[in-house]
Amino acid sequence: MSEPALSIESLSVTFATDAGAVPAVREVSYQVFPGEVLAVVGESGSGKSVSSRTAIGLLPASARVDGSVMLGGKDVTAMSERQLTALRGGAVSMVFQEPGSALDPLFTVGFQIMEVVRAHSDMKRKAAKARAVELLRLVGLPDPEHRVDFYPHQLSGGQKQRVMIAIAIACEPKVIIADEPTTALDVTVQAEILELLRDLRTRLGSAIVLITHNMGVVADLADRVVVMREGRVVETATVDELFANPQHEYTRALLAAVPHLGGSRPDLPPPAPPCGPFGEVLPSEELVPSEELVPAEEPVPSATPVRARTQEPPESTAAASAGPVLEVTDLIVEFPGALGRPAFRAVDRVSLSINSGETLGLVGESGSGKSTIGRCVAALQRPSAGSVRILGHEQVGLSERRLRPMRRRLGFVFQDPATSLNPRMTVGECVAEPLIVHGAAKGEALRSRVRTLLDDVQLPSGTEHRYPHELSGGQRQRASLARALVLNPDLLVADEPTSALDVSVQATVLELFAQLQQECGWACLFISHDLAVVDQLADRIAVLRNGAVVEQGTRDDILRNATQEYTQRLVAAVPVPDPVEQRRRRAATAALFATDYGG
Repeated sequence: MSEPALSIESLSVTFATDAGAVPAVREVSYQVFPGEVLAVVGESGSGKSVSSRTAIGLLPASARVDGSVMLGGKDVTAMSERQLTALRGGAVSMVFQEPGSALDPLFTVGFQIMEVVRAHSDMKRKAAKARAVELLRLVGLPDPEHRVDFYPHQLSGGQKQRVMIAIAIACEPKVIIADEPTTALDVTVQAEILELLRDLRTRLGSAIVLITHNMGVVADLADRVVVMREGRVVETATVDELFANPQHEYTRALLAAVPHLGGSRPDLPPPAPPCGPFGEVLPSEELVPSEELVPAEEPVPSATPVRARTQEPPESTAAASAGPVLEVTDLIVEFPGALGRPAFRAVDRVSLSINSGETLGLVGESGSGKSTIGRCVAALQRPSAGSVRILGHEQVGLSERRLRPMRRRLGFVFQDPATSLNPRMTVGECVAEPLIVHGAAKGEALRSRVRTLLDDVQLPSGTEHRYPHELSGGQRQRASLARALVLNPDLLVADEPTSALDVSVQATVLELFAQLQQECGWACLFISHDLAVVDQLADRIAVLRNGAVVEQGTRDDILRNATQEYTQRLVAAVPVPDPVEQRRRRAATAALFATDYGG
């Protein structure tokens, strides 16, 4: 066998914190060879990313590293910062987990690709831009000649992830560290990116370290698998051996938690009594202070009085609004074109509705308009035309003052928790902020509610005193979910709420999600590219393509009896956690993926 492209031997990493030394990686050893894909899996916080970031010298100054990391015959841990700068992007590159925070918002995506190309070659500016366009086309970004001049905020989450992959492969490195490379991608683009990584492995002989919680991706791409838990390696095996006969109890638990199409839904307890603002059980006659929703057609007085309302059972909320909790009718969103270009229609006459206690899954390729619709529902984006009614009240055209009481009834889980949580506030302060803004709690009641929610989303004790940057990506997403639920909303807009979670925590959160929904009766617009998760959670599904709904129905209608070829393509692209079955599916569905849908 050839020499390893990357060799990690007895690696230990400890972080110095105010609370003392925190070990993140303990005596970890593994190798990856040229042309091999090594998957590193495990729960959030298990040390997957820390161990691999050591290979590119991206640990903070507070980290103490023991052991060796050999790359191309050189020990990375002994290199100077100047040597590491020359190494990054050339011999080794990394696809980061959160493209929203990894890309520089002040520069176009084309410039950022060109910067890497020119740093490791003598290529002139014009040739470097042509290379940037070529790379964007290679990773499947639509209209690369035009979007090479886009800024990161002009791209969807999945499109930004494709840009990150383009940057990582720009100089055809010998080792690619892919930290959750398909987290923000829809299933069809995920399939294309996995095929691209397979091609790089074959064509360039690149060694790929794949850090992921998606066991379907592992089954589809990996040759060998390293399973980590609490900073240690607990099992190493070939991909076929691991899935067919896992040896460690922890590995078996991980595989058992993987959602898959047609899988069972969580078993739920019987409905609970009515919930108050903090999830507490209330008698029906108890009065709860609340601002009253103001219909759009009624004039708003100079000082809206605060009235008491009777807390009724969850199932009566939608009936009180004389219709669905959410009703979207003929929604259109257009973004103006620059420099004489025509306007871009991101959402094209979309109509949908959600009843109390119901979950509508909104699926489609990256850039199809899913997140834009969610932002319109939350009044974070003004539509060009159409209607958005929540609890019977029109919110299109309302001022910020008139929207405020309605926002108390709505929770939002953003796709990128790194940018949605305030870095200057502790996690506890972030979760408590909606309670403070709406005057719903203070003192010990507020602190108790925050602790309860953080426990519910499986965050460890003391997390409320930590800052967002001190948490892993999955932990930040769980904190974001806790903040969305803190006011016990009537409607929850969840934009990829489980995309950053490992499979075991994802299973726990989905079970919690379904249980809380049944207990408190809120409606949910669930935006996701993970069709297996949607199958587990949604009652109905709407499929989007280029901003328009192409198919809508029950989850059985959409996922098992789809009539549109586009929907069939989405379903066929879902990787299954079985390497033998996944190889068969990939060969059988090759014809569907040859069709261009203009994503």
